[in-house]
Amino acid sequence: MTQAELRLCSLLLQEHFGEIVGKVGNSLLRTGPRPLRLLVGDTGLLPDQVKKALCVLIQHNLVQYEVQPRGSVEYEARSERILRILRYPRYIYTAKTLYGDPGELLVEELLLHGHLPMSCAVARVADRLTETMEDGKTMDYTEVSSTFVRLADTHFIQRCPVVPETPQSAKAPPPPAPALAIAEKDMYVVPRLSLVGKGKRRHSCDEEEEGEHKAKRQKQEGGSSETPPDDGIYWQVNLERFHQHFRDQALVSAVASRMDQTSSEVVRTMLRMSEVTTASGASHTQPLSSNEIFRSLPAGYNIGKQVLDQYLALLADDPLEFVGKSGDSGGGTYTVSDVGTRTSWTPPSPFPHPSLIPLLPHRFGSRCARIFRLLLRKKHLEQKQVEDFAMIPAKEAKDMLYRMLSENLVSLQEIPKTPDHAPSRTFYLYTVNVMAAARMLLHRCYKSVANLMERRQHEMRENKRLLEKSQRVEAILASMQATGAEAAQLHEVEEMITGPERQQLENLKRNVNKIDASENQVDETIFVLESFIESTTKRP
Repeated sequence: MTQAELRLCSLLLQEHFGEIVGKVGNSLLRTGPRPLRLLVGDTGLLPDQVKKALCVLIQHNLVQYEVQPRGSVEYEARSERILRILRYPRYIYTAKTLYGDPGELLVEELLLHGHLPMSCAVARVADRLTETMEDGKTMDYTEVSSTFVRLADTHFIQRCPVVPETPQSAKAPPPPAPALAIAEKDMYVVPRLSLVGKGKRRHSCDEEEEGEHKAKRQKQEGGSSETPPDDGIYWQVNLERFHQHFRDQALVSAVASRMDQTSSEVVRTMLRMSEVTTASGASHTQPLSSNEIFRSLPAGYNIGKQVLDQYLALLADDPLEFVGKSGDSGGGTYTVSDVGTRTSWTPPSPFPHPSLIPLLPHRFGSRCARIFRLLLRKKHLEQKQVEDFAMIPAKEAKDMLYRMLSENLVSLQEIPKTPDHAPSRTFYLYTVNVMAAARMLLHRCYKSVANLMERRQHEMRENKRLLEKSQRVEAILASMQATGAEAAQLHEVEEMITGPERQQLENLKRNVNKIDASENQVDETIFVLESFIESTTKRP
């Protein structure tokens, strides 16, 4: 784990979960797997505080535990899962695009709480949607639960592992920590619940306090609320399924830019047909016959079977291998391969890496970018050849090559003519090590996001008193509007914030929005680079 990743993970934990949880998570990230006793000593916190922090981290799948042979339990931070917090806005926006407001809020609630039962998630979302509706209108539970079922059917959410029911003898001591497991066939099975009800609006402060006192009184008297029908069945967001959707969208966009819209719609149809049956890490989809693809095409695409076969043949013959032909039955069977996506990120000759090229002019100048493109096309070149092909003077070309060599953007390969490796009888060829360049850029992306987060925190600290004043004024205005205050009174309260202060607040809001947008843009680059590194490492 690099220092940039460690710094970014620590900032994410502290920002989203607070100082205590951040301290415990940072200790696990720095030291690796540790038992509770050493964790308490390293953090300097009370044992109860460390236990609660670990509960929060385990609840959100950011820490995993393992029982050691001697019986102790060690906790380990999942750095790759912590970094996914950056992508939460993208998950939520994707759910909104695919399933509307109920899907957006369901995914948001599951991400916010780590995992929830279906009944609890549906009730929370119905209440939140009712709050945004006009007076007299409410959101029915059945509409939210149907969206929940659709999310589970398409594998965007899944069941959490549970403690398996195994008969234990009365004399056998319980294990130090439960071993959680779930069968693959049960991961997306939604329990049959008759969730009847409507969303509720928030009550006034007095009614809320009265309800809290009533709940405390029931607890003290030994009474308890009715157990939900799905008690013990928890659900969580399937992040890998979202990543598969992002990769599919990238592949469809690549086909559209290389060929045309109809070709991309054919590939989109194939991906939609096999999105549930194909594992997220699979190298290609399940084979689909030409007849099946033709029947599943959207109604708006009125193309004949013969035209579809021509498109499929064109896609299968393309050098980027977006689609592969795997048989001749049923008019021919075809698969969509991720090799096409991988190649489109680091393509042959005329298609340079889309994430690396824009970086070069800013850091090294346009001439370095020209040399880099040239090496991507020609694969291996001597320094003299680089000078000739790029039409750059020898001194400048040498300086630029060495600068990129020091940044791991290019590498130098020695090819000796004789066994003694004499410099005068050795070819020195420059080439692009795409994997090293991708790792370098990924490292810089982590540093960039950490810098953006620290900048946002600095902006908020510098304007802390003004933000608190603005919140107090907004609270006063809300209470006065609820009691039916006159417009003159409201205007008088609004004037508590002066013109310069209002301008300062607008500047702060604009700067924070820019920082948030920049974080999301950098995370898109991180996703592309991580997907490329992962797919290249797994498969030759």
